[in-house]
Amino acid sequence: MTLTQIEEIVTEFLTEELEIDQDKITGDARLKEDLGIDSLEVVDVVVLVDEAFHFKMKPEDFKDLKTFDQLCAFIQQHAA
Repeated sequence: MTLTQIEEIVTEFLTEELEIDQDKITGDARLKEDLGIDSLEVVDVVVLVDEAFHFKMKPEDFKDLKTFDQLCAFIQQHAA
């Protein structure tokens, strides 16, 4: 799966499920500060990764990811 495909899937999830304004979702957007993803929504993102990309992401993995680009790169590295 390409990075662009991953970005599209994650963007769609963030806009539809977490109701984040798509204009805010940029490569350097900070997940917590800019996109407002809180600790409860981290669980939603972890579930999305499991369902959409077929690998188990742990909530602990998320703490080292600061930006949208980092999240998508992490997914690309670990996706089957």
